[in-house]
Amino acid sequence: MENQPASLIAWSFGIAASGYLLFAAYLFSLGTEWRHSARPRALLLTMLISACWAGLGTAFALTDSPLLLLANTLADFLRYGSWYGFLILLLAFDKKSVEKTRPTIASWLTPACWVAVISGIALHLAIGFGLISIEHWARTVLFQALLMILLGLILVEQLFRNVSEDSRWNVKPLCLGLGGLFIFDLYLYSDALMFNRIDADALAVRGFVNTLVIPLFIASTLRSRDWTSKIRLSQKAAFHSATLLIAGLYLLFMSGIGYYVRYFGGDWGRALQLGLLFAGLLGLGYLVVSGSMRAKLRVLVGKHFFSYRYDYREEWLRFTQTLSTQDSPQAMGQQVVRGLANMVESPGGGLWLLDSGRTIFCQAARWNIPVESSREGFESPLVQFLLTSGWVINLEEYRCFPGRYGQLDIPAWVSNIPNAWLIVPLMVGTEINGFVILTSSRTRIDINWEVNDLLRTAGCQAAGFLAKMQATEALLESKKFDAFNKMSAFVVHDLKNIVTQLSLMLRNAERHRDNPEFQQDMLMTVEHSVERMRQLMMQLREGATPPGTPCGVNLPDVIERIQRGKINQGRLLEIRLHERLTTRGHEERLERVIGHLVQNALDATDPSGRVWISLEKRGDRAAIEVGDTGHGMSQEFIRNRLFKPFQSTKQSGMGIGAFESAQYIKELGGEMLVDSEENRGTRITMILPLFDLRTESDLKEGDAS
Repeated sequence: MENQPASLIAWSFGIAASGYLLFAAYLFSLGTEWRHSARPRALLLTMLISACWAGLGTAFALTDSPLLLLANTLADFLRYGSWYGFLILLLAFDKKSVEKTRPTIASWLTPACWVAVISGIALHLAIGFGLISIEHWARTVLFQALLMILLGLILVEQLFRNVSEDSRWNVKPLCLGLGGLFIFDLYLYSDALMFNRIDADALAVRGFVNTLVIPLFIASTLRSRDWTSKIRLSQKAAFHSATLLIAGLYLLFMSGIGYYVRYFGGDWGRALQLGLLFAGLLGLGYLVVSGSMRAKLRVLVGKHFFSYRYDYREEWLRFTQTLSTQDSPQAMGQQVVRGLANMVESPGGGLWLLDSGRTIFCQAARWNIPVESSREGFESPLVQFLLTSGWVINLEEYRCFPGRYGQLDIPAWVSNIPNAWLIVPLMVGTEINGFVILTSSRTRIDINWEVNDLLRTAGCQAAGFLAKMQATEALLESKKFDAFNKMSAFVVHDLKNIVTQLSLMLRNAERHRDNPEFQQDMLMTVEHSVERMRQLMMQLREGATPPGTPCGVNLPDVIERIQRGKINQGRLLEIRLHERLTTRGHEERLERVIGHLVQNALDATDPSGRVWISLEKRGDRAAIEVGDTGHGMSQEFIRNRLFKPFQSTKQSGMGIGAFESAQYIKELGGEMLVDSEENRGTRITMILPLFDLRTESDLKEGDAS
């Protein structure tokens, strides 16, 4: 302290003492209702002890009395102990609302904290009664302080990790403040241990550091009035805490060795200390990144800190996430292997699935194992054992105690897989869909009933995922065939219409073959039929709709052509053209749609009945009405069957034409309205958007730019 004026240290600790006293007074002023539980009382006690510690620090800075130094360090340890008590109370469970199988954090961390506090008090009693020397006491106090700081950091980490999401906002300031205090003290004491002296500058600002974190404690108090948040410990949190504890103890051990190396190393002491420090950090880094060490630590935590080895919620979320992150159906198999392997710390494995013929199991996926071309029959002893028992086969146990598996005979190809360890069945109900072979774990794991149940249940879920994937692939294949069959049905329907036209032309040729007008119509019909068949061939080859860009279609011209065609066929078709309107579409397809509706109307109407087409403008749309006085349709047929493929009122009809017509009208942005009554007739109205030449030109210019 000779490098720092005593007055600065006194001011630093004096301000901290005042801050702690004011905060304690504020807590006391909140009333008896706030102090009804142990947590607020523990916080109040902590503030009072902290104020006492800071006051003793002020007195020591002013007097430099050894007795006050001893009292100050004792108060420092008691301050750590009071923070322990408060944090442990925050971490305590409400035992009535928590499963009895899950332990509290205090079941393993509380004894360590209180042993550290008691040993710190005993250390001060020993120096007070002269049982140990000043030098030995000073070194031991530094080690003891580092240990208590480490335990405090673990408690802060546990609090922040395990508090519920709703309550985490409340404790963030507390965790930040306490974490900052412990980290600052860690620097202060580790520096003193390494260099055998107290950093006077750090000691001078220690009081200011404590003062700066008091507002954070106040903020948490205002957010958590009664400090009653419920906190639960997960195995993942216990694993991280154990890692932090081991790392801290390791660093504490290495710092102690470094101190003695420097103390007894003479001229080489500092160089040896730095080299040892680097080697220690390098070794710690290796332990942190080592998969086998992490696996062994997980087993240690699960075996000694929990009644059950697994945190089932965490395992199930991780397994489901693994199955859900595949990029393609082909990657699903590898994800299944990875998910099961991660549960038992296995570094690899393979998946065997039943083929489509349900007779042979083949390797469908692998992870960190060689390709295996061998197959296993459905009737083999291995598959039948998995099917009838549903057990997870432990190959190590099988080699040592084959009698436990009855008449099971493991195939040679399984034994040839490097480090083959477990065989997990993938069951869907009472059927087996496949199995997974896992390689030996990174660490020794006892395969007990809990591991077997977990793997069996996870295998069932994985089998469900795989079955869903296979069903999806089969459905996609079926949809492709369905699309091809639907296209074939359209082609057959169009061919039927072409054949009907040509057949009618041949019948009329016997009477009108010498008529020039008939000859001209015949050539046009043949040309139209050839063009239509060419487009059908293109559809079959490319699987797409007929080519062509939509353009303006003159509706009166289309309707008049349809009328002429029906008159040539010997049927009368009335037309009423109120306006000459143009719509946007493919002229040939639109003529086919209207012609199909007209033909249906003619088929449904006796020769003495009426069939008509009317064209009028309704707002900014064209309305084309095809009506007849035929037998009509029922409301049930219109509601449930009309415009659906393979649904028709005609005995020889396929229902394809009506379906295609409705689909094309929707493509053009239009709609079809149906009004029909049995034995009275039908009216089908097509509403189509009008073609605006100016708008179309603007669109083309915009596309070009």
